[in-house]
Amino acid sequence: MAKPNLKMMCKFIFAAMFVFFSLVAAEPVEDKEILVNFIQSISHSRAINWDMGSSACENWTGITCNHDGSSIVALRLPAFSLHGPIPPNTLSRLSNLQILSLRSNGLTGPFPSDFSNLRNLTSLYLQSNGFYGPLPLSFTYWNNLSILDLSNNGFNGSISPSIANMTHLTALNLANNSFSGEIPDLSIPSLQVLDLSNNNLTGPVPQSLKRFPSSAFVGNDLEPLSPTPPVVSPRSQTSKKSSKFSEHAILGIAIGGCAIAFVLLALLMIYCHSKDKKEVSEAPPKEEKVTKLRSGSQNVNGNGSLVFFEGSSLAFDLEDLFRASAEVLGKGTFGTTYKAALEDTSTIVVKRLKEVAAAKRDFELQMELVGNIRHENVVPLRAYYYSKDEKLMIYDYYDQGSVSSLLHAKRGEGRTPLDWDSRLRIAIGAARGIAYIHTQTNRKTCSWKHKSLQHLPKPTAIWLCM
Repeated sequence: MAKPNLKMMCKFIFAAMFVFFSLVAAEPVEDKEILVNFIQSISHSRAINWDMGSSACENWTGITCNHDGSSIVALRLPAFSLHGPIPPNTLSRLSNLQILSLRSNGLTGPFPSDFSNLRNLTSLYLQSNGFYGPLPLSFTYWNNLSILDLSNNGFNGSISPSIANMTHLTALNLANNSFSGEIPDLSIPSLQVLDLSNNNLTGPVPQSLKRFPSSAFVGNDLEPLSPTPPVVSPRSQTSKKSSKFSEHAILGIAIGGCAIAFVLLALLMIYCHSKDKKEVSEAPPKEEKVTKLRSGSQNVNGNGSLVFFEGSSLAFDLEDLFRASAEVLGKGTFGTTYKAALEDTSTIVVKRLKEVAAAKRDFELQMELVGNIRHENVVPLRAYYYSKDEKLMIYDYYDQGSVSSLLHAKRGEGRTPLDWDSRLRIAIGAARGIAYIHTQTNRKTCSWKHKSLQHLPKPTAIWLCM
């Protein structure tokens, strides 16, 4: 019997070793070395948690891997205070890279010539940096590129006609540079967004681009676009002939129609009101949909900055945040809480503070105090933003639902009521979290604070947005 047992043990060890080495092989070791070399070769003031000993796909800031974790397909480091030219022979070696976002940094120098090696790029965001010089003469090596944004830099020279060869291009933004010469004929059927404004372009607008609004070309010395003649509706030509009713008849028809519409509207309101009263106890509360997080404030002070706490793996900037689609999770005395879905598929929670009278320094001190709290029953603050018109607090998103719905929601379809043991654990967890916060803040240091128990991550944890 010893031999079969030994044989089974050998098979088990072999299988374990196979799984282990498969996992090791799946980690993009070469790509990790490239990124470490890149970040060590460029000046940056924000800490980036790129450690060769940890998983790049799970723990590295701004990194997205492919489905099997064998290579890095997206690098997003917007507003990371990167300064200087991009080191050659670094990022260009990420052969499977599809998305590269380095916007809103302090990068300088000419357009990296070795980016021609990034043949799988689909999106390139280099806007709001200090790049200068002409663009490459040929763009034929980017056959899969869909989005190209080089706006708000110092690029000059002519716009290469080879851009027309990028047949998958959907958005091209070259605004606020110093491009000169005539606009090439960019006959790209897939192109949906175009911005060439505020350059030194001259000559006519190609016929293939006249479908775009005039705002795409303002700030240049271009020939004026020929106005399209107004289309005369055949209906307007015969309107005089078709008016055969007297004014009194038309007035009577209008009054009668309004009366009927009013009666129908009143009946509809009565029906909806009675239906809502009947179903309110059965239906769970719905999340209010909003289009963009920016809806609350269109004027964001440029002096504000998004501040991340150490250990955060989030990689986005204010533009990403306000462009994110959002859902309202709850509203309270101090503001509204949103679930925001970013373009990189990550989800966060944003608390938009209102009626909080705090000077910038006081607000920053308070945020530093809250951001340094680490406890198993308190969800950590990941980042914050302060300006005159906008104050935001940013947390991780947890999808277990709110404590309010767990404790008080009616028993609907698919809902299991909490037992008393679970309710007791929630109460104990909340008490521990509150006690720890009061211990850390010592009460006297908090000139203003509030609590939000609207979205607990788990029954034993508490989320306090102060």
